[in-house]
Amino acid sequence: MNAHIESIQAPRAIPAVFMERLRERFGSRCSEAAAVREHHGRDESPYPVMPPDAVVFAESTEEVVFVARLCNEFGVPLIPYGAGSSLEGHVLAAQGGVVLNLQAMNRILSVDAGDLTATVQPGVLRRQLNEELRDTGLFFPIDPGADASIGGMTATRASGTNAVRYGTMRENVVSLTVVTADGRVVRTAGRARKSSAGYDLTRVFVGSEGTLGIIVEVTVRLYPLPEAVSAAICNFSTLDDAVRCVIDTVQMGVPVARVEFLDAASVRAVNQHSKLTLRETPLLAFEFHGSPEGVREQAEIVQELAREHGGENFEWAERPEDRNRLWSARHNAYFASVQLRPGCLASTTDVCVPISRLAENVTAAAEDLAKASFPSTILGHVGDGNFHVLMMLDPESKEEWEESEAINHRIVRRAIDADGTCTGEHGVGLHKMQFLTEEHGEDAIALMRSLKHAFDPNNILNPGKIIAW
Repeated sequence: MNAHIESIQAPRAIPAVFMERLRERFGSRCSEAAAVREHHGRDESPYPVMPPDAVVFAESTEEVVFVARLCNEFGVPLIPYGAGSSLEGHVLAAQGGVVLNLQAMNRILSVDAGDLTATVQPGVLRRQLNEELRDTGLFFPIDPGADASIGGMTATRASGTNAVRYGTMRENVVSLTVVTADGRVVRTAGRARKSSAGYDLTRVFVGSEGTLGIIVEVTVRLYPLPEAVSAAICNFSTLDDAVRCVIDTVQMGVPVARVEFLDAASVRAVNQHSKLTLRETPLLAFEFHGSPEGVREQAEIVQELAREHGGENFEWAERPEDRNRLWSARHNAYFASVQLRPGCLASTTDVCVPISRLAENVTAAAEDLAKASFPSTILGHVGDGNFHVLMMLDPESKEEWEESEAINHRIVRRAIDADGTCTGEHGVGLHKMQFLTEEHGEDAIALMRSLKHAFDPNNILNPGKIIAW
């Protein structure tokens, strides 16, 4: 880990006049306090704290423009910051500079129910948006688990438990307003359902992790709340049986809303953390959306498929409070896993593969982890071929870190060999940079680098992430 950091971390000198102008413009909303800088120099990744030189708390697009122009003029790194819940080092100030905290830009600007869209500022949180929508009969379905900001979810192309039915942020962002590295304000599209007008700038910025521009407004798609919702869990004797049940469900075209997988260690962690009594074997959790008849038909098909794969104890959760308890436990699986080894350093990885290659990849990952010297869990949104591995490491053990990275490399390379990707939803950040060339090839990386140079010629926007300069 340290060798990788040393290869990318080269803090830039910050001119005194730059800091003077920043303090003059923002006053107390420009903080150089050590505690504030350290808080903004960490995320949920296993990397050490990398504090910026200053943290600016922006409240408007005009203030974002000011900071971008100033940083561009002096060549100072600028890192946009939302909820800080990223897992791969996205928001760490690897080269120092200014972290731009966008949490105060948290207004819901409009809800256009007739067009099934909402326009929000980047600091709006996922749950906040759905609370606002509660009385409209609509909801925003992208659910990465953490109560992430909409701006951060857009920047990392997030997805989550509902992606198998509703897609990811890529499919659900209609339009963006972005501040460029030199302080221009660009709107990438209107609110029309489709367009053939020019390059698709919206998709360029979705998933760019703050390296191409700073997102200041997001227009997202909304969906009608389903008429009926039902959830169920089912235990399996082996991991392979559970995953093959998912493969058959997807290949048969059953329109499930969620299909979540937890291995036995994950179930044990969830039981301890959420005070549940689930059987501690590989487990699938399903959710079905639609009309009452449609939900019943989906559930019957999945229940039969589960039986064919040895599924047992198919249990229903139809009351909202039971469903909420189940999904709350699933969303807390990360924190539950960390509690399996108190005081540990959690290193995570995720990959996504074609659904037909899912079973072999999950099984091989489990075989690697069974030989590891540290506890681990596997869970994932397996309905779209995405699974996650959490490895709980001794923070003082270089050997455990190196062992975990070797496992991570094998998991990722198997996914790439299966025509999959090194990350289905965590994003690249610092941790996955080394795999991009293997996945895309030198020529594709050269095109990405050209894009970065064109959008950010002075390399101020979240430098050291995704593409090496």
